[in-house]
Amino acid sequence: MLDLSRVLSGPHCTRMLADMGADVIKIEPPAGDLTRFATPRRNGLSSYFVQQNVGKRNLSLDLTTPEGAEILLALAEHADVLVENYRPGVMARLGLDADTMRARNPRLIYASISGYGQTGPWVKRRAYAPVVEAETGIVASQGNARGGELAKDPHSHADVYTSLETASAILAALYQRERTGEGQWIDVSMAETMLYVNEHLHDAMWDGHDDPQWIRSFRPGDYLVLTVANGESLVVSGHPAERGTFDFFIAAMGRTDLADDPRFVDVAARLANFDALREIIRDFAATMPDAEAFEEQFSKHQLAVGRVRQPGELTETEWARDRHAVVDVDDRGGGTFRVPNSPWRFSASPEVGVRGIPKYRGEDNRSVLADLLGYTDDTLDRLEADGVLSSRMPVA
Repeated sequence: MLDLSRVLSGPHCTRMLADMGADVIKIEPPAGDLTRFATPRRNGLSSYFVQQNVGKRNLSLDLTTPEGAEILLALAEHADVLVENYRPGVMARLGLDADTMRARNPRLIYASISGYGQTGPWVKRRAYAPVVEAETGIVASQGNARGGELAKDPHSHADVYTSLETASAILAALYQRERTGEGQWIDVSMAETMLYVNEHLHDAMWDGHDDPQWIRSFRPGDYLVLTVANGESLVVSGHPAERGTFDFFIAAMGRTDLADDPRFVDVAARLANFDALREIIRDFAATMPDAEAFEEQFSKHQLAVGRVRQPGELTETEWARDRHAVVDVDDRGGGTFRVPNSPWRFSASPEVGVRGIPKYRGEDNRSVLADLLGYTDDTLDRLEADGVLSSRMPVA
């Protein structure tokens, strides 16, 4: 697999496939992947880059040179899949578009990730995850849940979701190729992905009558964040005003009398008096000694409870250790980075997961081109001298 992607949407997709056993060759330009310059870093490797690119071989190739483009075309003859997330039109200008590359290898599956797709009136717009999240309603939705205060959260949802959809499409295309013998071009846009994965978009587009005795699309933005006596915070899954769920809440609190309170007699009334209902539940939570006692009490009444943990806290739990949810990766200096493991557990493939070491830019130039294309040392020396190939290893 050839990985021409950068930062997150493409690299996370190809890391998934590498964890599943694919031989992924990351092809970086001479400037390198932007995430190589992120911090924290050690031994010339940033932990951000390592998390998304561990287990891949690395080739640094200047595709703007005719010889660099020809090398990629030759490599494509040996590849099953190519993933790229350049702006639409860039690969075509380099003579490396899907039609050209698939002419050399009709079995090639060529996946392109972009902000708004490879066609349409927005094809030339610059697009990164925060921009796409703004356009697709995610930023507004998050602001609505904060009382109208607009702010971008710290996670690149559009990148990560798009990587998952692209990996799924690649696996489907590989499956189809087993039957047809032909590869194909996959065009995945971040904007369409964010529409696709928004489980509440149907509600935003609804223009018909709605029954006031039901909670529209579950309204998880209303789910409560509660604080118990020792200061721990937790979330209870389920809308307290919803039919059935309301009964679970009042039973867990020992307040079945609330069922006869006119303010809470039905869903519409509970929504109209939601602030009062929320305060009753918060006051009860404050009487519970800790999150463990709260969860024990509420789980007896069919309610799921989760503690509000800071990023990284879950990785220190017995659950994470038992599931091998985090793995140690060689930091190329005698120590390790800790990175999240892949989440799949295959009964017949226990070896699936993070493997290999993070590579420096261009570290595998010579071995990849000698093994796959039969390049001699003299040829490789000339390509390096001409700047077609480059590398950046740490200074000893």
